[in-house]
Amino acid sequence: MIKRFSLILSVAVIATLLSFKPKLQTPEDLLKQIALVDSFKTISNDPLFKSTYVVWFRMPLDHKNPNSPTFPLKAYYSHKDFNRPMVVVIDGYTMYTSKPNELTRILDANQLTIEHRFFDQSRPKDSIPWSFLNVRQAAADQHKIIEAFKPFYTGKWASTGISKSGQATIYHRRFYPKDVDVSVPYVAPLNFSSEEPRVYEFLSKVGTQECRKKIHEYQIQLFEKKKEIFPMFQKLATEKGWEFIMGLDRAYDLSVLEYSFAFWQWGTPCDSIPSKKASAEVLFKHFKAINPFTFFEEKSIESIRPFFFQAMTEIGMYGYEIEPFRKYLKDSVNITFDFTMPKGYKANFNPETMRDVDAWLKVNGNNILYIYGQNDAWSATAVDPGKQTNAVIMFNPGGSHSTRIKHFPEELRDSIYTVLEKWMEVDLSSKKSKKGGLIEDPNKFQII
Repeated sequence: MIKRFSLILSVAVIATLLSFKPKLQTPEDLLKQIALVDSFKTISNDPLFKSTYVVWFRMPLDHKNPNSPTFPLKAYYSHKDFNRPMVVVIDGYTMYTSKPNELTRILDANQLTIEHRFFDQSRPKDSIPWSFLNVRQAAADQHKIIEAFKPFYTGKWASTGISKSGQATIYHRRFYPKDVDVSVPYVAPLNFSSEEPRVYEFLSKVGTQECRKKIHEYQIQLFEKKKEIFPMFQKLATEKGWEFIMGLDRAYDLSVLEYSFAFWQWGTPCDSIPSKKASAEVLFKHFKAINPFTFFEEKSIESIRPFFFQAMTEIGMYGYEIEPFRKYLKDSVNITFDFTMPKGYKANFNPETMRDVDAWLKVNGNNILYIYGQNDAWSATAVDPGKQTNAVIMFNPGGSHSTRIKHFPEELRDSIYTVLEKWMEVDLSSKKSKKGGLIEDPNKFQII
């Protein structure tokens, strides 16, 4: 009887010892405990944080295959306090900064910024295995990192991202809904086609009729005066060392077509558009200021080719209507971004993934705060959360793709703070204006 009791006691002690985790003293202690971490080093940190690290993880190419080869995936880890909230910035591209995201500053939180697979050096060394570039595999990358850090930060968790990073935030939430408590995607489109017709409709109605007419007339001027303007474009391309595989002539035409989308995306003032009587020099100066020609330049395309691959196969894109400019083009059908696909690959868009995301968001997409700019061309395909969730969608009046929470009028900004207060269980009263917010019930679906 005594031996049996001793055996039970020994088993209990061993179980306790196995489950015991040493108390963390520093973020380095945490990083040393994560098996996925390949290496890390300290980098300069923003004053909001106590320390910041660049971390490299070993990530499987195929999360469905336990014997999958791995590749290096980069992240920034910024520590403030183990008891503070954690904001995960789910990047859709190459990471460009370890500085605090807007949401991180609002919540006075820790931050993890995760680079997207196959951008910059977060990829296999020799070549990109394109078949493993899809939203499910990328979401699994993000999940594994969050899962590794989750036990050490017991406060509320939020995910966020801007533009394609906002899209990645939405996709991650769909496939791993319990990883975070709240998601705040900024200016994130939800496209159902590689040539989204809703963009054409949006561009035909956005702003005022007078402004839209002025934009169209300006584009016509760029075509009509092409012989005068083209040499300036050619000279600039030579000076910059730009390479256009499609040819300079085609790059010029596509840049003219891109102008209207870029104009609204970045919130260009209508009164900045040159008049019909403007010289070729003035027309070109405005042209290069609003619509960077590098969008069609080969080195630029190569640096973000993973985006174009995803756009043309799964996450969608827009195209260019040729009818208004048929007189100046040889094309017989609308122009799409098929030309951006990797060599040997054809654009083959699968609409089922985004339809699945859309259906999930409408039923299960709770605690998601969508931020949009009213006049942003990407708002043409803004998420429609439906009415079965507590999701909140906010459109900044007259806002562009650069819209952030700080850009909203006071009343609307306060409404956003009210939502975040409830969902993140924090006190943001010190950030609010005296007028208070407009949303009395933050669980009520709102379109502002």
